[in-house]
Amino acid sequence: MIEGAAKIIARSRFLIAFTGAGISAESGIPTFRGKNGLWKRYRPEELATPEAFARNPKLVWEFYRWRMRIISKAKPNKAHLALAELERMGVLKAVITQNVDDLNREAGNKNIIELHGNIFRVKCIRCDYRENLKESGRLEKFLEDEDFPKCPKCGSLLRPDVVWFGEALPEGALSKAFNLARKSDVCLVIGTSGQVFPAAYIPHIVKDNGGYVIEINPSQSGITPIADIFIRGKAGEVMDELLKKVEELRG
Repeated sequence: MIEGAAKIIARSRFLIAFTGAGISAESGIPTFRGKNGLWKRYRPEELATPEAFARNPKLVWEFYRWRMRIISKAKPNKAHLALAELERMGVLKAVITQNVDDLNREAGNKNIIELHGNIFRVKCIRCDYRENLKESGRLEKFLEDEDFPKCPKCGSLLRPDVVWFGEALPEGALSKAFNLARKSDVCLVIGTSGQVFPAAYIPHIVKDNGGYVIEINPSQSGITPIADIFIRGKAGEVMDELLKKVEELRG
């Protein structure tokens, strides 16, 4: 399976990767519905909605600061690093991710479409202010602060710049992702359930345009029925082996 996938990737003209929570599990990031954590007494839908934020912004910010602390300590794993290397080789054209953890950027990828936002960005609920706390150097102070974060432009509340339950995906990001999928002849699907639409249409678009779909997952997903190759396993282990085969084939 890995040999066959490597041959398809090595000769691809426009490879894209579509990733979900499974690619980051090996970096120690708990899934959204993990057993432990601040939200164990709550349903995620009660913490990650515009209504929850309007009702109890303090609780929502406690939840997100907790998540930000965990994610800020995580490091890219072999799967993230393999994708970054494939991009450096000129093979991978873009990573389209449902994750908010910024690990693809940490690994070295440049062309990243974040469909669900970025947990290290904040935005104002009233005006157009946005800030990447990692880039501005304010992340550590922000995580230590217990007050409500306020917009420096208009004084309104800041919220995490992520897509919450009940919110539409950013139109610009989704449009870019669909356009990339239409150009793509190979889609590498890693660690996604393939159940969340419209994002899950991406491999289908590639398939409908005559491209290949290669899936790496510990178990079958909503994408598996259309996958040309399904490789069962952990993302880091499989991607590390796959990268070595692609490097061999490309000489």
